[in-house]
Amino acid sequence: MATFADSEVASVDGTGATASPGKRTDIQGLRAIAVALVVVYHLVPAALTGGFVGVDVFFVVSGFLITSHLLTRRPTRPRHLLEFWARRIRRLLPASLLVLLVTLVATRWVAPVTQWEVTARQSAAAATYLVNWLLANDSVDYLAAASAPSPVQHFWSLSVEEQFYAGWPVLVLLVGHVAIATRIAGSLRRLRLLFLVGLGLVVALSFAWSVHLTAANPARAYFVTTTRIWELGLGGLVAALLVLRDRPLRLDPALAAVAAWIGIAAIVWTGFTYTGSTPFPGWQALVPVGGTALVLGVAAGTQAWSPGRLLALRPCQWLGDISYSVYLWHWPLIVLAPAVSGGHRGAIDNGVIVVATLVLAALTKTYVEDVFRTPSWSRRLGQTYALGAAGMAVVIAAAALLVVDLHAREDAARSELGRALRSDDPCFGAGALVASRQCPPSTGDPVPAPVLAALDKSAAYGSSDGGKDCFSALPAYPTVQCVFGDRTAERTVALVGNSHAGQWVPALQQIARQQHWKVVTYLSSRCALADVRQQFDTAEQSTACLDWVHRVTARVGAEQPDLVVVANRVSLPVEGADLADSATPYEQGYEHVLRSWSDEHLPVVVLRDTPAPGDGDVPSVPDCLASHGDDFAACAGSRADWEPADPSVAAAGAIDSPSVDVVDLNDRICGPRQCRPVVGGVVVYFDGSHLTATYARSLSPFLEPELVAAMGPKP
Repeated sequence: MATFADSEVASVDGTGATASPGKRTDIQGLRAIAVALVVVYHLVPAALTGGFVGVDVFFVVSGFLITSHLLTRRPTRPRHLLEFWARRIRRLLPASLLVLLVTLVATRWVAPVTQWEVTARQSAAAATYLVNWLLANDSVDYLAAASAPSPVQHFWSLSVEEQFYAGWPVLVLLVGHVAIATRIAGSLRRLRLLFLVGLGLVVALSFAWSVHLTAANPARAYFVTTTRIWELGLGGLVAALLVLRDRPLRLDPALAAVAAWIGIAAIVWTGFTYTGSTPFPGWQALVPVGGTALVLGVAAGTQAWSPGRLLALRPCQWLGDISYSVYLWHWPLIVLAPAVSGGHRGAIDNGVIVVATLVLAALTKTYVEDVFRTPSWSRRLGQTYALGAAGMAVVIAAAALLVVDLHAREDAARSELGRALRSDDPCFGAGALVASRQCPPSTGDPVPAPVLAALDKSAAYGSSDGGKDCFSALPAYPTVQCVFGDRTAERTVALVGNSHAGQWVPALQQIARQQHWKVVTYLSSRCALADVRQQFDTAEQSTACLDWVHRVTARVGAEQPDLVVVANRVSLPVEGADLADSATPYEQGYEHVLRSWSDEHLPVVVLRDTPAPGDGDVPSVPDCLASHGDDFAACAGSRADWEPADPSVAAAGAIDSPSVDVVDLNDRICGPRQCRPVVGGVVVYFDGSHLTATYARSLSPFLEPELVAAMGPKP
């Protein structure tokens, strides 16, 4: 956030002159606008779909203030950099580390145990200001990206700023040395030009990379520092223009007011019109970033017709003063509130969160932020760095303790799961839905326990082939092949599709052991095996998915396995349509793939897509179970809501080929009208869509005869 709170910088009098220190009320007003956008967006996303641009406003303000400071007191030797970074430590770390520590403790006591590890992992990364890179890596992981947000995820923007603060002063120091070495420093005009060229080159390169990466990999582009430096740097360029002048910049007050209104209008317009589908940051960020830079550059006064008058109002100034702490506190409260209220946030919950955020922010500003900025607190460099490192170590240690507690619970859950698997209970898992067995309803602690269920995934998720991830993924969708079962077997089964094919690997492994089959997988993350362009974030990604479909279809046809098993989940619309209107194009795309194999006389089994709790109102079954204990009904749903239409089944029927069969095991997952999160004492899903490995294995006795019949006898 715009965390350089000592806003006494050049141009404080609205003229652009290097005036005596004072407070620019328009900067505090911009902070108030920025934090209000972010908080409203996080509380009620539908009311302010582009409120995320508040972060970009903060970036520009931070770049402006930091560069103003560096240019008015230019660093000339390494000690100046150490002093600058020490001020950043005293300004930023006490409040941020306090919030991280409190959040970790609160997570331990109120959050579902299934959310502990991601919170601990991100808190440790946030304490060292690297969490944006962790989130960037997770954003391209289909399953990780679908996980519930952690209460410290918002620290990504602080990480970007801290990394900017680490590198930008070094750049200013180097440019200053070039100025001295080339004797440019004696001319303010030449000095300004040199700084504008040096800083501007970094801004231009970062902007170009931001445009490129946003088009190629928008999920990653949102978090990485390299796509955001230009936003802070643009604020720095405005500062350089104002500070490094040989005469005051005096704008007509009316012109400055109009320009400031245009800048604020640009910010507000994007807040209301941008959405989560807007490619960002890229060139689209120019609107809020440029608007902020314009307001900072013209430094409009407080005349009656000027926005500066509104920005100078006491409520705006107060909110701007505490904006850093507001940003720190609001998100943990939003994420953890449902764990306390026992459900979804409502209007009353949101009101309580706002009040609590403002109270905590005001207290933190007074008793933490201000305390570490007073002369009475030691300014010795060694002590500052030592205490900063100690604070980081405390947070990292607290995160580690949370993980240790979690792993102890997981180990206990594994032992319980092992005992359950050895019991040979006919009512275990899917067997409980066989009517003739008259199994009692599930009660007591399920297996795997929710803490372990979220990890109970098929071996295709990075644990097979020496840790090889068997899923092809963005951005390129390469062809990835894994082998399970008996590698020397004479008969081969090809498992093809996206993650809803991968969830069947545990069942196929068990069947392969019984039948002495080799199982070869061709799996993708999200990309369904249909010959149709699916709507990804970019055209390049859509093309990569379609290329994967063509390569895998041809490869399976060329390798002639003894049986092809296909399963897919449709989670993306086709290009040019919404998801509701995509059924027919998908059916045609599946038909093209299946017909190509049928023409090769390959036996094919299409597994009907499984019910998905996330299609109802249960985003994560383990999270829900961890929150509601033995109240399994709270995590159940209507089969009509959970069971998706499957165009691949319709495609198989349209082909009407004896070599293409459809197998539907959903009656072994759900009852006639209701789907439960626990069946036969087993947790059915490891998230909001995919079967746990344990439940998938319990389906193998029902899948095996279907596959054996489809494969037919040995030739």
